[in-house]
Amino acid sequence: MNTLPVRLLPGDDLRAALEAVLAAQGGSAAFVLSGIGSLKPARLRLAGAEQIIDLTDDVEILTLAGSLAANGSHLHISVSDRQGRVLGGHVAPGCIVHTTAEVLLALLPDWQLRREPDAATGYAELQIRPLSD
Repeated sequence: MNTLPVRLLPGDDLRAALEAVLAAQGGSAAFVLSGIGSLKPARLRLAGAEQIIDLTDDVEILTLAGSLAANGSHLHISVSDRQGRVLGGHVAPGCIVHTTAEVLLALLPDWQLRREPDAATGYAELQIRPLSD
């Protein structure tokens, strides 16, 4: 495992930018160990929901975690608003960095992460394989 600290800039799409960092490193597998910063807007899919909600005011990233794979990422986030209310869920495309996002990635050069259909869940779930396979 190699760690990589990353700072994303205002206007970056959080999810797309992290996937681009992984690709630029020539990797196909990483985990987000930690992330803080701010978003405006934030787009989240809440637990068990199909619809994405849009948070249009400034929010602070309290936690960010998940996996990055060449064919799909799975990121969870918790954010707080101006009143300190906290909301969390899946990171959807369109979460735009407002001032900064500081993220620590764990790059896994010996592993391949892929999303593949899982009959038990009905979703594309994480499959983990040694890169030599």
